Amino acid sequence: MEGIFRDEIELREIDKFFCNEMKRQIHRYIKAHGSMLLMQKFEESLSQLSVTDQEEAVARYIDRNRKAVAEMDWRMLAARAMANYCDSYGYFIDMVGDEETMNFYIERMKGKYLRFHSVVEKNGKYGLSDYKGREILSPSYDFIRTPYCFVDDMLMLPVIAEKAGKMGLVLPDGNDTVVVPFEYDNISLRDEEPWFELTQGSRISYWPNKER
Repeated sequence: MEGIFRDEIELREIDKFFCNEMKRQIHRYIKAHGSMLLMQKFEESLSQLSVTDQEEAVARYIDRNRKAVAEMDWRMLAARAMANYCDSYGYFIDMVGDEETMNFYIERMKGKYLRFHSVVEKNGKYGLSDYKGREILSPSYDFIRTPYCFVDDMLMLPVIAEKAGKMGLVLPDGNDTVVVPFEYDNISLRDEEPWFELTQGSRISYWPNKER
């Protein structure tokens, strides 16, 4: 590969160090907007994963919490990753000062972490596709709302959806797995667990599995 150092060892190490920087950014974001418990659960969920799996998990978190990267300085994060990789100051200056190398890594990291789903529409019905364009929720719903909240344990959260005038919860898992049946008048998103408030007439319940 062309570039100052751009071989497979460099790629692997920069990926690892950049992943650490991304986890640090998410840590700070949850600390500022969430709670210590959320932060600890998020970090515990990543601790046993490989670098590749950590990248995917952080990308899923960012997809649900896009404000986490709204003001992120990708150039600074790439420079910090390079600093951890380089074994001398001169080596680092050459690497961070090479625009081709810097741009290569910025685009590489954006490709890893900015993997946003999209809403799709077909014949007046709505569904979802992932960042590769693969269908993860069929376009068969009158209304959908994807949760944007502090997902602390990397679990897949369901989508609020409407069919035939009733609301339910369905997973964007490619199989349209229904976790709450379409029998509610309204479903609203909460900013803490339990994540969803379900209204059926005068009765209010919560998902997952809590009632008042």
